Amino acid sequence: MTLRLAPARPPVVAREAMVATSQPLATQAGLRAFEHGGNAVDAALAAAAVLCVTEPMSTGLGGDAFALVWDGEKLHGLDAAGPAPQRADPVEPVPERGPRSVTVPGAVAGWGALAGRFARLGLDTLLADAVAAAEDGFPVGPITAGAWTDAPPELGVTATAGETVRLPELATTLRRIARDGPTALYHGQLAQAIASASWLDESDLAAYEPRWVEPLTLGYRGVTVCELPPPTQGIAALEGLGLLALGEPGFAAQVESVRLALEDALRRVRDGANVSDLLDASFLARRRKASGAPRAEPAGGTVYLCATDRDGMAVSLIQSLYESFGSGVVARGTGIALQNRGACFAVSGRVEPGRRPYHTIIPGMLLCDGELLGPFGVMGGFIQAQAHVQLVSALVDDGLDPQAALDHPRFRVQGNTVLLEEGLWERAADVERLGLEPIPVRGHAPFGGGQAVLRTATGLVGGSDRRKDGYAAGV
Repeated sequence: MTLRLAPARPPVVAREAMVATSQPLATQAGLRAFEHGGNAVDAALAAAAVLCVTEPMSTGLGGDAFALVWDGEKLHGLDAAGPAPQRADPVEPVPERGPRSVTVPGAVAGWGALAGRFARLGLDTLLADAVAAAEDGFPVGPITAGAWTDAPPELGVTATAGETVRLPELATTLRRIARDGPTALYHGQLAQAIASASWLDESDLAAYEPRWVEPLTLGYRGVTVCELPPPTQGIAALEGLGLLALGEPGFAAQVESVRLALEDALRRVRDGANVSDLLDASFLARRRKASGAPRAEPAGGTVYLCATDRDGMAVSLIQSLYESFGSGVVARGTGIALQNRGACFAVSGRVEPGRRPYHTIIPGMLLCDGELLGPFGVMGGFIQAQAHVQLVSALVDDGLDPQAALDHPRFRVQGNTVLLEEGLWERAADVERLGLEPIPVRGHAPFGGGQAVLRTATGLVGGSDRRKDGYAAGV
């Protein structure tokens, strides 16, 4: 695939390995993992741990994670999302925040699963940068500072751009996990603190295990797009691309394809659901001629990162607390902000005890002719699937390099409205012709932010979204 370099912000190029994140310290941690002899999984885990410190409003030890790993020959999917309590009472309306919005945090168990299967380095090495950032302090970037809202008073910190923030209780917790492994979060003092702060029982935490799952795939104009199955909305990205492939991939076609795919995902995606029929050619042909009924969706905050190494391994990893600082609940004495992923039970209308809600966070991976092309992803709640469609189209249909494709202005379908980022305001008439309401938006907050790294014939080319504070770097 030939990539056309953009005249503005250039992509990053490297010969052997690369990591891209939304925070400078996280990218640096990934590079250090490479320097210590680690592979792409090591780099991704080191970066993910730092992000739990430097973007505590978006991700943390109290959240969930998903990952796609290309091991050089085969693709593996990791589902590290936790369920509602086994003894939960179905609640209507579904709590948006607070103790009853908390589901079992799966991210740390997911780290353990990734490390146990693929990593070369120990967690003591991989978490060292995160411990140092939490203990010694880290400077807050301007975009992160703007998102630092609704911080629970138990964390004891607010942040402005350029300010140095320390999270000593979180440093102690990270050090314990580095020493004792992920089980430290699910048993003993940490589990007791989490259960005391929420409606989870210690038994819910002790019973949790992440899952290895079979990714979903779709061929799109010469590349294979890979996503994860339910409870994620990965199917919406694939169906959207499948619908887009039936005609010319212009702006209006993207909006309409995304709208229909989101409607199907909100209707069909549930924990354990089989949604493969949504990619059937005959279904896509019928669906492209149909009109969807707008559905409401909850609102959301996340981090995404990716890494590739000299041996051809690639990792696409995403983790989240959902909304800013999750549930707003902090497990006393631990520095752990607990996610409010249970708010997404609103998609089905009720809490389902022992099951996982609809999940917005999705990592992506591109293959070409059975070989790695590269990892990609876009964070930002319900924009993620539709942003995957826009990013893949920019890479494949427009031939943009990863940085240019990430920086391209985005739209966001929300029910019968379409939010337009600056750069797309002139497409308002196209939206109106679809029977939808265009809403020009100043600022980038509703449009997420992503990273991508692609392999070329001579090396690697990558980018990190201008809407975030981070960057891509390689060796």
